[in-house]
Amino acid sequence: MRTDKRKVALIGTGLVGMSYAYCLLNQNACDELVLIDINRKRAEGEAMDLNHGLAFSGSHMRIYAGEYGDCRDADIVAICAGVAQKPGESRLDLLKRNKEVFRSIVGPVTESGFNGLFLVATNPVDVMTKITYELSGFNSSRVLGTGTALDTARLRYLLGKCFQADPRNIHAYVMGEHGDSEFVPWSQAMIATKPIRDILKEEAPPVRMEDLDQISEEVRSAAYRIIEAKGATYYGIGVAMARITKAILGDENSVLTVSAMLRGEYGQTGVFAGVPCIINQNGIQRVLRLNLDPEEAEKMNRSCQLLRDTFAGLD
Repeated sequence: MRTDKRKVALIGTGLVGMSYAYCLLNQNACDELVLIDINRKRAEGEAMDLNHGLAFSGSHMRIYAGEYGDCRDADIVAICAGVAQKPGESRLDLLKRNKEVFRSIVGPVTESGFNGLFLVATNPVDVMTKITYELSGFNSSRVLGTGTALDTARLRYLLGKCFQADPRNIHAYVMGEHGDSEFVPWSQAMIATKPIRDILKEEAPPVRMEDLDQISEEVRSAAYRIIEAKGATYYGIGVAMARITKAILGDENSVLTVSAMLRGEYGQTGVFAGVPCIINQNGIQRVLRLNLDPEEAEKMNRSCQLLRDTFAGLD
């Protein structure tokens, strides 16, 4: 992958896509950003709006509306296109409506000569990432979804409040489906290097296991509550996408919980799910294998089986 000019092609200029674009601008995360949308006029308007803020951003990005042919020399094609999630609708309910949208996107992108990485944000993200993988014919390391990256950020934020600790010093993950079957492997959760389960055993622990279970449920239901309150979620996922993008373009070897193809890790094969991965300019450098306890391993199995069954049901 080229590193002399960091180029991102964004497909879908809705709330999620433009939250991502706004983050890229403010963080000076790339050098060139092309906006692609079925509504070309909207893409042009969004490009104008972003460009008008360049003078205040400290960024020198080139931002413009384009077409699928502009993906040819992109490092990342980020897909945010799709129909919106309705109040009360699960992520998996979106699948059939969004699959057809992706058929009209992935083909033209690959036909352009694109040879970078796909970053998928459209829900249900794990299944849509696998659809992208199969439609593109790319190596699985070059196709990743946002997975449980945002869920993990939500978890660390809530744990930070609970333990009165900086979320950046909390090491805990949400794994599995980005949706109702996701889970927190508490056996792997730590503040600095101290396991949270050990803190629970202290004489006067600041929290109880019941509190952690409540946090886990808050993380799992966060999207539903935000959608009920304001109609959609977009800021959080936009920031998460920008973080993944910086890890790729900066060749950081950062650990992020993205949706990745499992090839025997956690006893799972042929399914995309949210797991901690090392991310660099080549995409998914490798999936990290955490030592899940038997109960957590079973939760992972159930979550992956749900995703596997859902994808199989498309045929």
